[in-house]
Amino acid sequence: MAEIQIKNVAKIFGAYQALHDINLTIADQEFMVLLGASGCGKSTLLRIIAGLETATTGEVWIGGRRIDHLSPKDRGIAMVFQNYAVFPHLTVFENIGFGLRMQKLPNDEVTRRVEKTATLMHIEQLLKRYSGELSGGQRQRVAVARALAMEPDVILMDEPLSNLDALLRMEMRAELKGVLADSKTTAIYVTHDQVEAMSMADRISVMHQGKIIQAAAPIEVYRNPSAEFVASFIGNPPMNFLPARPAGAGRWTVAGQTFDGPQADRAALQFAIRPEDMQPAEQGLTALAKVVEPLGAHLLVTCEVEGKLFRVILDSDMKVRPGETLTLAPQPDRIRWFDPETTLAVA
Repeated sequence: MAEIQIKNVAKIFGAYQALHDINLTIADQEFMVLLGASGCGKSTLLRIIAGLETATTGEVWIGGRRIDHLSPKDRGIAMVFQNYAVFPHLTVFENIGFGLRMQKLPNDEVTRRVEKTATLMHIEQLLKRYSGELSGGQRQRVAVARALAMEPDVILMDEPLSNLDALLRMEMRAELKGVLADSKTTAIYVTHDQVEAMSMADRISVMHQGKIIQAAAPIEVYRNPSAEFVASFIGNPPMNFLPARPAGAGRWTVAGQTFDGPQADRAALQFAIRPEDMQPAEQGLTALAKVVEPLGAHLLVTCEVEGKLFRVILDSDMKVRPGETLTLAPQPDRIRWFDPETTLAVA
């Protein structure tokens, strides 16, 4: 069992607090993604789990054992970094087996593990090559195979695919998720790329300014963001926001239209809707099309609604031109509401 428990972890660098009281439990064999913009604290948290940084306060437990006082080599953890860190003077076989040699394992055990992980990563035909003879994607596979060969309780990955081109990154995402499921390893993956997070994670922890704002399954984070930050960070394009005023009895007025909403005793709320959840209708929000971007299967139309930016995704067969006025209606069950003071979701 390799359940990870992060309890009240904070990290302070001089006058700067990088992490604020982080509490997170990651289940055995779960694939957890830490998602956030640069500087949000996700890599700092990963390094604390790995033992490369020391928490100012708090505890880290793996498999029911407190490990934050242990050296990195004693934590049962393997790590894959953004740069491949593949030794150029060693063959692929020797690279994958490097950590096993350091542990002084028998030759037959080294061979077994190297061949097993090379097969998992589809690089078994490359074992005799040197890194200079490999592509970037192949070198990244070698780095992941080297980590998996250690048969760790936990594997930590810090933006390991960011140096690859878009097509190879897409291939590696699917491959890596399958490999980690087969290896039955608990994984924590750091990225700023929401597509990676949505496509790979069992759960996503969205981080902002050293705090975890929401930790949930990808579809839950996407459909039911717990705060405005999550709604605006997840999704490309992100959610649209418009101010709402009470119209009585759980009704709210948005850009001249009235919608059912929460029974909230507030002077104002934020109406939020995803771009794909708006459709042309006879009655709805009046939007002025400003920019039309054909994107293959759909159109991304940037509009203006009462002076505010508002994006919609429409079928590519629609004929929309800049300067046209559109009437758009939201899917009622897809509307979300936020408190403008706390920025938190309102049920």
